[in-house]
Amino acid sequence: MAHSPHPEIGLLLENLDRAYDAASWHGTNLRGSIRGLRLDVVAWRPGPGRHNVWELAVHCAYWKYTVRRRLTGEKRGSFPLRGSNFFARPEAGRAPAAADWKRDVALLDEMHRTLRAAVAELPARRLAEVTEGAKVPNRDVLLGIAAHDLYHAGQIQLLKRLARSRRR
Repeated sequence: MAHSPHPEIGLLLENLDRAYDAASWHGTNLRGSIRGLRLDVVAWRPGPGRHNVWELAVHCAYWKYTVRRRLTGEKRGSFPLRGSNFFARPEAGRAPAAADWKRDVALLDEMHRTLRAAVAELPARRLAEVTEGAKVPNRDVLLGIAAHDLYHAGQIQLLKRLARSRRR
């Protein structure tokens, strides 16, 4: 028989999933916003120094990792990519490659799965804790990472429309 999480943990997991990849009333979630995109769309920048869809996806993976790391006490610097926050994509000096995009989408999926697993194992009493590196309780951080996914999903939806309109 599967372990049933505390009701509040269950609600947080549902919130994380709806913002990431589960059906919800609000429209496109993060995973839906990047599904089926062409390489030229994910690599397109609206202007010099502006982020593209690809960078936003990897940024979201990084922050899922960061939240998980804070919850579990995992050491800093264990993210699979070098750097923090935003990662240049495609990598400097490299042309966009479908295999690289696919690898980064898999990284995003993995970071969601591992965050979700950490939340599922989190004792409900820890929701009120403020972990090292955070300014708010774990409950707020978990609500915030779901909001973060939706915020960037909206940005990605806009970038996709802009990228497509430039081709007309």
